[in-house]
Amino acid sequence: MPESQLDTARDQGGADPASSPSVPPARPSGSGSRAASAPGGSLPLPPAAGHTVTLERLNAYYGGRRTIRDVDLTFAPNEVTALIGPSGSGKSTVVRCINRMHEEIPAARAEGRVLLDGEDVYGPGVDVTTVRRVIGMVFQKPNPFPTMSIFDNVAAGLRLAGVRGGEMRERVHQALRAVGLWDEVSDRLGSPGVGLSGGQQQRLCIARTIAVEPEVILMDEPCSALDPIATLKIEELIDELKVRYTIVIVTHNMQQAARVADSTAFLLDGELVEHAPTEEIFTNPKDERTERYVTGKFG
Repeated sequence: MPESQLDTARDQGGADPASSPSVPPARPSGSGSRAASAPGGSLPLPPAAGHTVTLERLNAYYGGRRTIRDVDLTFAPNEVTALIGPSGSGKSTVVRCINRMHEEIPAARAEGRVLLDGEDVYGPGVDVTTVRRVIGMVFQKPNPFPTMSIFDNVAAGLRLAGVRGGEMRERVHQALRAVGLWDEVSDRLGSPGVGLSGGQQQRLCIARTIAVEPEVILMDEPCSALDPIATLKIEELIDELKVRYTIVIVTHNMQQAARVADSTAFLLDGELVEHAPTEEIFTNPKDERTERYVTGKFG
């Protein structure tokens, strides 16, 4: 019987516990001829078969308080799914449950199943570090490693995976091109990553994530601290990345969800109210609560 995806990834080595992105093995490109050109004169991103993430009766707890209630939700491959809802509705908790970061909070736990291509990431014997290698995370606030250069920030996960020499250099350069940073930083790769602007730092963190080629990218309000120009660049990048990855984005910005998401899920008080194609959510929602939220009548 072939090894499972998570077991195969687990054999590739450990991950940096301080790093939000994970460190999976490299995977081959898809066989299709379509390719997306990322912003900033980047190399094209070859398409790849995306990976389906399915939540089955997901519940999340902080101590004895249940904050996520029996959520059933599927994130389609090679699509962007937006999670929307008022503050405290459970959006960030859901994405943290997907790559098992929720359980890092004292007294926090999750119940139910989170399936990556049918395999439960909470299953017995599944290594948590492995889960975080194949499901990368980009946080609300850019978090480049403060003591590392631009190059070393992107290379950190590759080094942990055993990538060295010319291959590592090429993959760092390719990741920087893919996020549209190459033209902006190619002459100062040895400079500190924290010396970049906020928008550049966020793209650097995304480059750090995709350099090690995860299967899924989770983004928790990645543009909330950015100005409109930097936000536009991140949104353009998200649209380019979905040709290769399955992407989940938490956002409070209804216009952003409408611009970048193929489908949108509305959460309220820890429950999934509605999930549908984004255009339908914003123009013809089935639930009155969804209609009231997207039109600004509450939230």
